[in-house]
Amino acid sequence: MRWVVPFAPGGGVDVVARAVAQKLSTATGQPVVVDNRSGAAGAIGAELVANSPPDGYTLLSISTTLAVNQGIHRKLPYDLTRDFAPLTQLTSQPYFWTVHVSVPARTIPELIELAKAKPNTINYASSGTGGLQHLAGELLSSMAGIKMVHVPYKGGGAAHNDLVAGHIQTEVTLPLTTSQYVKSGRLRYLAVTSPARLQAFPDVPTVAETLPGYDVLSWYGVVAPAKTPAAIVGPLSKQIMEIINLPDVGGRFAVDGTEPYAKGPQAFSTRITQDIAKWRDTARKSGIKIE
Repeated sequence: MRWVVPFAPGGGVDVVARAVAQKLSTATGQPVVVDNRSGAAGAIGAELVANSPPDGYTLLSISTTLAVNQGIHRKLPYDLTRDFAPLTQLTSQPYFWTVHVSVPARTIPELIELAKAKPNTINYASSGTGGLQHLAGELLSSMAGIKMVHVPYKGGGAAHNDLVAGHIQTEVTLPLTTSQYVKSGRLRYLAVTSPARLQAFPDVPTVAETLPGYDVLSWYGVVAPAKTPAAIVGPLSKQIMEIINLPDVGGRFAVDGTEPYAKGPQAFSTRITQDIAKWRDTARKSGIKIE
């Protein structure tokens, strides 16, 4: 069995895929080989699997990135809702709205109030135009009726560095990259982007407590080529969901706020469809050019 990861080795998608693939190989008694086919924001690997036989022997890891791309770009060599059979979502990971301590806001309502009082003076960073961080900021601006200035960087590292240095006021971040600075008092968490508060951060409110319906989650999942028979999808999905819920598997991801999230084909299909529509709508409302 070949498990295609459409991103480079060592990233979050790759780490999760390898952890599950190892257990799946043991459970099925056959080798499961992780094949990294990175490039074009996941499009190269996705196209490869979309054109593979629907026999259950080729799988594809996907992430929110592919759903965002589907919503923004018109010309892609694949269609997430047409060319694949969802097996299950694997993980769910929220972001945190994070500000430099010099920003006079300790809550999302205070950030909104500050932005309304001084439009286009709050700068928020992202790892690039059209990515999930960018759209998370545009969704907040749209729902709150405020205007912030998007500052795209070539990668998350540079954005984080400028946030810590105070050159940028705010950014949606992950605990893995910012928790040490929050603990040392250089950054401050205002809210988490998940629909509900996290057990690991019970004192951090959700954005949705201020703006009902605000929901930004980064996720990983696994799909097979379209037309893979239900007799294959069902048992394979069940096996993978059982694996992702094993303590020694899910526990490996908890350090950066990633949680196991195994809900099966139908729930995952719904999530993919909803995210594509949401980010397409967000892009249009914010004036992001759809190509």
